[in-house]
Amino acid sequence: MSGQVRIPTSRGVFDAITAGPEDGRPVLLLHGFPQTGLVWERQIAALADRGFRVAAPDQRGYSPGARPEDPADYAMDALVADVVAITGELGWPVFDLVGHDWGGAVAWWTADAHPDRLRTLTVVSTPHPGALASTLRTDPDQRARSRYMTEWRDPATERRMLADGARELRALYGDAVPADRVEEYVRHLSPPGALTGALNWYRGGRPGHAIGTTGVPTLYVWGTEDTAFGPAAAEETGSRVEGPYRFERLPGVSHWVPEEVPGVLNRLLLEHLRAHPGD
Repeated sequence: MSGQVRIPTSRGVFDAITAGPEDGRPVLLLHGFPQTGLVWERQIAALADRGFRVAAPDQRGYSPGARPEDPADYAMDALVADVVAITGELGWPVFDLVGHDWGGAVAWWTADAHPDRLRTLTVVSTPHPGALASTLRTDPDQRARSRYMTEWRDPATERRMLADGARELRALYGDAVPADRVEEYVRHLSPPGALTGALNWYRGGRPGHAIGTTGVPTLYVWGTEDTAFGPAAAEETGSRVEGPYRFERLPGVSHWVPEEVPGVLNRLLLEHLRAHPGD
């Protein structure tokens, strides 16, 4: 199966983009807020052209067939379980995992819970959760950057973001995301319940246990103009990785790395995958 597909699992039906040869090395790509699997369009093409088998699902809350109403159903354990279910349905016992924004957080936690399932880990923008938690305690700059995470738990957020032609939602993307792609995201998140499902990621509660250090070969990519994640957490991330680690700072690049500098990210991702071929 290739192109736009639906992946039925015990946890819901996930819409996804798939590409590449069926027998290619599998790569799962996880998007963040407020986007969909389309954020990876350029990465999907680059990977598929080089023989990788790629899947980029619309995650819980973004897929209409996997959109529970209770915010408790968006806890991190549930999001990680979705990754396990999706890759199980795809028949991928071992795979490479890539995540951006919230998808990056899920990727870190998946590497912590299921290191035996991952050949490599690539995280874009999002620091290691332990590093983020540490800097939220010690770094005023990061506390200020992360204030929105608490503010968006307010049930009035959906109405405010979609008011005036979704002006506030559109503003989140800045100038880094192409205008036609912004329109696609806004259309996807405008139907009743869709933006609530996406925002429930902020309302799902914190994990009930601490995350450990990561032993999976890891590439971490961070733009110096990221408004959500500052330098303190980005730089501390390396101390939370025990396995092979590569940290790439992208000067002048914003939070929206996959769409702002797709060529740069493609090169780094392919280098990382080739450096760790696994078995």
